[in-house]
Amino acid sequence: MVATEIGLRLEGDRRHIGRMVGMCLLAALLVVSALSLTQGASGVSGLAVLRDLIAGREVAVTDRVVLFQIRLPRLLTGVLVGAGLAVSGAVMQGLFRNPLADPGLLGVSAGAGLGAIAAIVLGGMLPPAIAAFAGWHLVPLAAFAGGWVAMLVLYAVATRGGQTSVATMLLAGIALAAMVGALSGLIVYSADDAQLRDLTFWGMGSLAGASWTKLAAAAPVILAGLACAPFLARGLNALALGEAVAAHTGIRVQRVKAAAILGTSAATGASVAISGGIGFVGIVAPHLLRLIQGPDHRWLLVNSGLLGATMLIAADMISRSIVAPAELPIGIITAVIGGPFFLWVLLSNRKVLG
Repeated sequence: MVATEIGLRLEGDRRHIGRMVGMCLLAALLVVSALSLTQGASGVSGLAVLRDLIAGREVAVTDRVVLFQIRLPRLLTGVLVGAGLAVSGAVMQGLFRNPLADPGLLGVSAGAGLGAIAAIVLGGMLPPAIAAFAGWHLVPLAAFAGGWVAMLVLYAVATRGGQTSVATMLLAGIALAAMVGALSGLIVYSADDAQLRDLTFWGMGSLAGASWTKLAAAAPVILAGLACAPFLARGLNALALGEAVAAHTGIRVQRVKAAAILGTSAATGASVAISGGIGFVGIVAPHLLRLIQGPDHRWLLVNSGLLGATMLIAADMISRSIVAPAELPIGIITAVIGGPFFLWVLLSNRKVLG
């Protein structure tokens, strides 16, 4: 009886902490988003434009374009990409039961990168009719297709008799990433100077190319992955005790694994397609929240999305201001922050990892 009361009290404390953390993160996201709308090389104040619109005052066409065609789609793209990468990282860490798991662990990011590299370097070899039809959509479409092909290959390799082996998928993902990296290197070797510059900046990641059209293409895929994540919380909590124990508690383990792999692959592939290679968000956000609120995925998944979005918008603001009026690739900012954090996580888990 006493143990039950203690368990209920701890459960209530965790829910309270998760709820409070979520409210704080939502407030932080709103503040960072408002600041992001006011920052830029043009000097246009987004909040001043919004106040003028609400008051019915005339707003210059240039100010409207800067706010609604450049900054707002960039902000929303950052929110979606940050949330997608962070939630995917939380799901992967729960699925693999490893705090070092990352959305790129399965080779999906590498597959998306190969698709983008092929589109940039070999896109000029396409028939003119196809190239004209694809237009600037060619790179994100190729990246998304590459991510999905990588996911399908891994799923086929790791699944036998209707059962998916997480260990096999992890090892196959490492092997696939190595092979894809080699193939990408061969394609890059044939690139000219202009293409090499495009590849360099795409690989570092950036939100500079955000637009309403790109956002409309990627948003449904990322939002679908985010919407599915909360339904995996109970299964991921059970998987923390092992697959056999989870199965005995009534969890359909294979269905949870399939949904987790498909959802994270879709969200990661779409995120990489529109933003390039942005690393460490999927490691840093979930692990920080585990330290603050515990490992309960019912709160971890939602709050990871909020923290990931806040982190990416903040990193984007830093990338735009540190060398203004130019901007650094956002992947450099996340790597500078995430690299030392990754080493700290690795060192703090040496006993667990052996």
